[in-house]
Amino acid sequence: MTTPISNMHEGHTTRGRYDTQPTIALPDGERILRGDAGWLEAAEVAEVRARVTGTAPVVLVDTYPGVDVPALTAQVRAALPEWTVVDVETAARPVAEVEQLIAPNLTDDRVFGIMSHFALADFYDSAKLDALSRGIAENPTVVIGWGAALVESRLDGPAASVLVDMARWEIQLRQRKGATNWRADNPGEDNLRKYKRGFFVEWRVADRHKRELFDTLDFVLDGNAIAPAEPHADSPDAGMISGAAFRQALKDAATRPLRVVPFFDPGVWGGQWMKNLIGLDPSKDNYAWCFDCVPEENSLLLEGEGGVIEIPALDLVFSRPVDLLGAKTYARFGAEFPIRFDFLDTMDGGNLSLQVHPLTDYIQNTFGMHYTQDESYYMLDVGDDAVVYLGTKEGIDRRGMLQDLATAQDGDHPFPAEKYINAFPAKKHDHFAIPAGTVHCSGANSMVLEISATPFIFTFKLWDWGRVGLDGIPRPVHLDHGARNIQWDRDTDWVTDNLVGQVETIRADDDVTEESTGLHELEFIEVRRHWFTKGADHDTDGTVNVLNLVEGDEVRVVSPTGAFEPFVIHYAETFIVPAAVGAYRIERTEHSQSTRFATVKAYVRGSRTSDN
Repeated sequence: MTTPISNMHEGHTTRGRYDTQPTIALPDGERILRGDAGWLEAAEVAEVRARVTGTAPVVLVDTYPGVDVPALTAQVRAALPEWTVVDVETAARPVAEVEQLIAPNLTDDRVFGIMSHFALADFYDSAKLDALSRGIAENPTVVIGWGAALVESRLDGPAASVLVDMARWEIQLRQRKGATNWRADNPGEDNLRKYKRGFFVEWRVADRHKRELFDTLDFVLDGNAIAPAEPHADSPDAGMISGAAFRQALKDAATRPLRVVPFFDPGVWGGQWMKNLIGLDPSKDNYAWCFDCVPEENSLLLEGEGGVIEIPALDLVFSRPVDLLGAKTYARFGAEFPIRFDFLDTMDGGNLSLQVHPLTDYIQNTFGMHYTQDESYYMLDVGDDAVVYLGTKEGIDRRGMLQDLATAQDGDHPFPAEKYINAFPAKKHDHFAIPAGTVHCSGANSMVLEISATPFIFTFKLWDWGRVGLDGIPRPVHLDHGARNIQWDRDTDWVTDNLVGQVETIRADDDVTEESTGLHELEFIEVRRHWFTKGADHDTDGTVNVLNLVEGDEVRVVSPTGAFEPFVIHYAETFIVPAAVGAYRIERTEHSQSTRFATVKAYVRGSRTSDN
C-alpha cells in the first residue's frame, strides 16, 4: 500500500520551505559587477600594470570547458571595442591529435573511462602559443579560452586575469540540449558519453589548471550565466567579482555552516515526494534524484551588492581544504570532499536498478579512482510496502543467478529477484549499510537519504527491471563488472547481523539521545543521530560534518561563542559544518512547531582531533 502523498510530510514542514537557492554572503563592501562594468575594470587593471612596464595591456580570460566562448567573446568585444580579441584555442593541438591522446582514458564503454592525469599544456602546441604571444605584443589585447593563462609566462609584462568558472551540473544541462565537449563535434552524441569525457578527462584537467590560478586571479566571472540559448542568460550582465572578494568569500565560508545549491533530476523510477514537499515544477512527471551535497557538481551562490554570482562548490574544496575538511581528512583524501548526501525518491515510483559497487582494489586497478562507492540508505520516509533489496539469499546457486541475470538482458525473461535477493521491510528512520560489493537497491515507495562516499558514478547495474531510460534507450547494464565484485558471502544471515538495524545508543540525558546508526566497519563514514526537543551540542573536533534534519520542521545552528550568525535549517535540508567551526549547537527556533527533532551527522572515521 502506498503512503498518501498528502500525509507524507505532515508535521514536518510547510510546502516550499526547503530552500532551493541557499546563498553565502560576499564580504562587506564587495560588489558584483554587471555588464560592461566588469570588463572595463579588468581593462583598467591591465592598463595600470602595463604603464609600469611599458608594455601593451593584456587581459587573460581563462574559461572552464563548457563556457559559451563565442557568447563571451561577443560581450568582450562590445565592452572593449578598441581592444584586439584573440582566441587562445587556435593554439591548441589539432582535434584529431587530442582525440588520439585521450582515447585510452575514454575506452569503448558507454559509461566508464579511466581517470586522466593530463595537464592542460598537453593539449596545446607550445610553438603556436609562442607565436600567439608574440603577436599580441603591440596592441591592447584580450586573450580568451580554456588555457588563456598559459600565455602569461610568455608575455613581456604582467597581465590582468579573469577566470570564467562554471558548475558541472550546468554543463550537463547544456550537453543534454546539444552542447558539445571541448572542441568536439559531438552535439548529438549519447549524453552518457559526453559526461564520461568530462568526468574522466576534461574536468580533471580543468580543475588542476584553475587551482593554480586561484591565488592570483584578479576577477571571477559567472560562466553559468553566459548562454544566449538560455532565457535567464541572454543579456551581457553575467556577474563578475574581484579575485580578492572570491578568495575572502571562500575563506569566510569555511568558518561557518553552509549549504550548496541542490539540483533535481527525473528518472525512470522517480517518485512524487520531493515534488510535493519542496514545491518543484508540478508539470514534471517525477523527480528521482536530489543532489544536495555533492560538491563535485553542486554550486555555491555568493550574494552581495549587485545580486548573486554562481561558482562551483568545488572552488571551496580546492581553496580551503584544511579549514573545510580538517587536517586528517585532507591528509587522507586530498582536496576532495569525501562524503555525499543525496535523495532517491521512489514514492509512487519504481524500484531502483539492482546493482553493486566496485571493491576498492577493483576501482583502483580498473578506473584509477583511489577509493570506492560505499554507501547507505537512510529511510527519510516510506510507504507501507517499502523494502530494501540487500544481499543474496542463503544457499543460492551463484552460477544460476548470473545466468538468469544474463538471460534477463534480452528483455523477454525477467530476472526473478525474489529467488536470489533478500527484501527487508523498511520503516521510517531505518538505516541500511551497503559496503561495496553488496548487491542492493531500494524498492518502490521509499524516500531515501543516501549517505555515502563520493565516487558516485561507479554503479554496476545488474538488472533494471526491463526498463529503458527517459531517452528511450536501454539503460547501461554492466554485468561483467558486477559479477567480478559481488561478495557472495553477504547472504541473509550476514546482512541481518551486519547491515540491518545496527543502532547503538551512545548517550542519553534529559533532552538528547545520541545514537550510532552505522555504517559497517568496512566503510569509512561514521553516522550519528541526535534526537532532541530543545537543542543538541556538537563539535566538529577537527573534521568536516555533513548533516540533515531528518525529523522536525525547523532548527538553527548557532555558535556558543558567536563566531557566526545563526543558520536556519528546514526539514530534509542537508548542510555542511566545516572542520574549522569547532563547537556548535543545533536548536529549535521560535518558529518551530514540531515537538521533537532529529539530525543525522556523517564524518570520516578516525579523522577527529581526539581520535588516536
